[in-house]
Amino acid sequence: MNQSERLSFHADCPSRLLLDEVADKWSILVLAALQHGPMRFNQLLHAIDGISKKSLSVVLRRLERNGIVSRDVLKLRPIAVAYCITPLGWTLVEPFAALYDWTQRHLDEVDRARQQFDQQGGHSLSPNANL
Repeated sequence: MNQSERLSFHADCPSRLLLDEVADKWSILVLAALQHGPMRFNQLLHAIDGISKKSLSVVLRRLERNGIVSRDVLKLRPIAVAYCITPLGWTLVEPFAALYDWTQRHLDEVDRARQQFDQQGGHSLSPNANL
């Protein structure tokens, strides 16, 4: 398999769907929160500022479907569940940590680039630029 075959940008490429399902901001934040151990829904809701109940529910269901997190029923009254990272999910922790570290290291540069872009009226290309 050559490089162009591995880097498929086709709309129906299964890797595109998987990237969309596991690499969004909420999924990354859920995995970051679960690194410290199993958590119940409300614990996750309070740990991840800004996420709605609906978004958390959708993300947990999607991550469970993809084998990234597991949902364990706790023997409590009333019945409760806890979420934890699966062995497959743990394989995402390092790359997501690297992405987070990159954002921390380069946030100032990105802010400067955004400001420059905005000051130019949202036009980063000169009128004579060749694409």
